[in-house]
Amino acid sequence: MFDKLEGIEERFLEVEAFLSDPKVVQDREAYQKYMREHADIGKVVTVFREYKKTVDDLNGSLELLRDGDPEIKELARDEIQLLNQEKERIEAELKKLLIPRDPSDDKNVIIEIRAGTGGEEAGLFAADLFRMYSRYAEIRRWQIEIMSHHATGVGGLKEIIALIKGKGAYSRLKYESGTHRVQRVPETETQGRIHTSAVTVAVLPEAEEVDLQIEANEVKVDVYRSTGPGGQSVNTTDSAVRLTHLPTGLVVTCQDEKSQLKNKNKAMKVLRARLLDRMIQEQHEKRSEERKSQIGSGDRSERIRTYNFPQSRVTDHRIGLTLYKLEMILQGDLDMVVEELITYYQAHALKHAEPSADRRPAMDHS
Repeated sequence: MFDKLEGIEERFLEVEAFLSDPKVVQDREAYQKYMREHADIGKVVTVFREYKKTVDDLNGSLELLRDGDPEIKELARDEIQLLNQEKERIEAELKKLLIPRDPSDDKNVIIEIRAGTGGEEAGLFAADLFRMYSRYAEIRRWQIEIMSHHATGVGGLKEIIALIKGKGAYSRLKYESGTHRVQRVPETETQGRIHTSAVTVAVLPEAEEVDLQIEANEVKVDVYRSTGPGGQSVNTTDSAVRLTHLPTGLVVTCQDEKSQLKNKNKAMKVLRARLLDRMIQEQHEKRSEERKSQIGSGDRSERIRTYNFPQSRVTDHRIGLTLYKLEMILQGDLDMVVEELITYYQAHALKHAEPSADRRPAMDHS
């Protein structure tokens, strides 16, 4: 681990030198690339330097134990105990920082919410989940833009796709992918029976054109008139757009905007995100058999989380977390769940970490 850290510090000094090079400063693209790299490895270097100072202080205190003065020895023993605790803390932090970073963590996300099993009640809960994520985005000062939505006649949602823009959005929302199960008494239930419904959520990192190139001849574009609830036409022009990615068969539709061009642009963003997600999943499946598909079929029996209204309970089944704060969570106070998930998966990554490749980026600075 320490050889790797020495290498990262060497690279950090190289990058600092590049950033002060007038040729690099004049090359905007190169300068931004080195700035990102500097920020990426800067925290590791800061903590590593803190670790080295602590080790130096510890060695100094160990030297004092050789002193003949009993008072100095006693002070040194106390100092050694504190420094050993600090050393262990910093070592643990360094191990976390050296976990291979998900390159998508800083990306915006496209979130897709769909009603599964449960009829109208599933649609109502899909709307509840969208409100929860919208409020969470507001709390974190992220922006949210609806890409496509299909409402039910009773105030629910058959499906909604939205773009959430903000620093670290994917790093915090990626654990929301899966089937969410709700247990509650519907307003239409006259005998007070609890119904179980399911909603699927998929969280995809937004794909930029630099991440994924889609050739024009790979996409079939169909246009048609937008329709509202019940199938009635809500537009007199062919503004709705359907994109079909011919190599994979993926289909994306968008009809929320009155402009055909805007609908096409939104649909292309969703298509690019789905293709990037598919590519990432294929890469992960090659590396690990533990990778599971993001979402199930929407069946009640498949779930990552259960929201039990009668008990005001939220249970995340992946980590065995149960909180009796359902209302707070649905109001967007999602960090109490997200933080536990991040901690769990970081610990899992540390436990199963293989001897990883050197974290240093390629040293091409042409």
